[in-house]
Amino acid sequence: MLTLHPSILETDGKKAFAVLPYEEFQNLQEELDEYEDLKDLRAAKAKEADAPIESLSSVRSALKI
Repeated sequence: MLTLHPSILETDGKKAFAVLPYEEFQNLQEELDEYEDLKDLRAAKAKEADAPIESLSSVRSALKI
C-alpha cells in the first residue's frame, strides 16, 4: 500500500491543489503504470480466452525438434 503525505494548497479558502514529495509522486506514477499494464494484460487474456491452444509437445513434434 502506498502512503502519501500531501500538502493541500488553498485558493480563496477552497482546496485547490495537492502537492506531494517528489519521491512519493514517482512511486505513485510507477503504481499507476503497473496498474495500466495489469489492465492491458487482463484485456489481452480475455480477448484470447477462446483461442485454440497446442501443447508444447505437439508443437515440437510438428517441428521435429
